[in-house]
Amino acid sequence: MLKTALNLSLCCFLALFTQIHAEEPALPRAFLDGIGPGWRDLTEDDFEHVNCDPDTWSWKDGITHCTGSPVGVIKSKKQYTNLELSLQWRHLKPAGNSGVFLWGIEKSLTGLKPNALPHGIEVQILDHGYTEKYVQQTGKQPDWFTTNGDVFPVGEAKMKPFPPISPNGDRSFPTKNLSKGSPEWNHYYIRAVNGEVRLWVNGEEVSGGTACTPASGYLCLESEGSPVEFRNLRIRELP
Repeated sequence: MLKTALNLSLCCFLALFTQIHAEEPALPRAFLDGIGPGWRDLTEDDFEHVNCDPDTWSWKDGITHCTGSPVGVIKSKKQYTNLELSLQWRHLKPAGNSGVFLWGIEKSLTGLKPNALPHGIEVQILDHGYTEKYVQQTGKQPDWFTTNGDVFPVGEAKMKPFPPISPNGDRSFPTKNLSKGSPEWNHYYIRAVNGEVRLWVNGEEVSGGTACTPASGYLCLESEGSPVEFRNLRIRELP
């Protein structure tokens, strides 16, 4: 009888404990938005043209606008090693493609012709409509890319991707699908330190990689066939 009473009391306690904790509000997610000591804006004065047309990139009212044509990049005037980057982006048309290059390799940028991209670590900015476009063109479901924040090396750059990993072993696929489709704004927080890259999409960490080489170089913004906009582009250099 005593054992039954104790079991009943324990069940009541557990039920009450569960109910109390179920009613507690969820803890807020950490959101790194480029505000705080050491952060500064990246403006037109921080970048220079590489292989785009003179009117491919424009800066007005806090918005960096890219026409998407031709394929190419603008690059930072200086090289960076350890950094944090916070930015918002949106595609103005469905199926848009763009990206941020970290640690861009200098020799790949020198003399780069239009409709070519440099070598480095790319943090991809791809609209969900790109998947639909790929299926229509190939009749296949894509297994080598996602539209939620892939991170991967390009050209001579190297990286050991965090799982889940693309079938060819090059790309770090996101652990969650958090990107918003065109024309909504998205937020990226990128941390690149000691050869390791980590990406947060709209407030949650999703992808990245380690053992990156090189682990120093230029920061590039990518033009790749479709209009895209950036705003609140901010950087904090780290030791």
